[in-house]
Amino acid sequence: MNRAIITGIVLLILIVIGLAASLFTVDETEQAIVTQLGKYVRTITEPGLQFKVPFLQSVHRFEDRVLEYDADAAKIITSDKKHLEIDNYARWRIVDPLKLYQTVRNEFGANLRLDDIVFSELREEVARHTLTEIISVNREAIMEEVGRQCDKKAREYGIEVIDVRIKRADLPRDVQDSVYARMRAERQRQAKKYRSEGEEEAVKIRAMTDKERTILLAESYRKAEKLRGEGDAEAIKIYAEAFEKDPEFYAFIRTLESYEKSLRKDTTVVLPSDSEFFRYLSGSEK
Repeated sequence: MNRAIITGIVLLILIVIGLAASLFTVDETEQAIVTQLGKYVRTITEPGLQFKVPFLQSVHRFEDRVLEYDADAAKIITSDKKHLEIDNYARWRIVDPLKLYQTVRNEFGANLRLDDIVFSELREEVARHTLTEIISVNREAIMEEVGRQCDKKAREYGIEVIDVRIKRADLPRDVQDSVYARMRAERQRQAKKYRSEGEEEAVKIRAMTDKERTILLAESYRKAEKLRGEGDAEAIKIYAEAFEKDPEFYAFIRTLESYEKSLRKDTTVVLPSDSEFFRYLSGSEK
């Protein structure tokens, strides 16, 4: 009885071990291929519980999500012989796990092969364009062409290249210093040019302002002299009319004005007693 129980327990354990070795699950983010003694059996692309022959068949799992390949920055020469340090990346996914397994075995091998493909195509395409085109003008078109060529070659390894992009494109450090120096010199030259043009314009404005000021002063002086002359003429006219009406009164007024201007405080005047100047002071009239 004890022997039967032990045998049953052993069989149960063997069955559990066999089931554990036979059953496996594929996650939603995975795809897998099953091989038997190194030979391909089937591809699994749907998630769920799967069955395999225990101990004879093996399961090789691969990512079913979009993956990213990030390369180290490398120096590439443009068509106008400029050196660029380009840091690029690519997004890709496994579309044929069997082909990938047969060619590069796993994702690590796929990344190595992608490194060769992307760098080769990027270098070849960059060599067809100038620095300006790569940096600003045709960058989008260049990367689309690189992506198409990379995808075409990567299909041989069961890989689909979705996109290739440049993260950073810089001049080498030894070239940057000379470029920045030329940029500073160019900006200083432009600044000097603008300052010179500004000074020239300022001189023109000051000269024009001085000219207008001189013209305004001359015109104002002319008008003032004209008005002063007209006023003097009017005054003379009034004086003349007044003189014609009463010459004696006019002579009296003019004499008083002379007294006011001549006879100041502490002023001594020595004149003959019959002088015309004292005519109204002496009370005599001629």
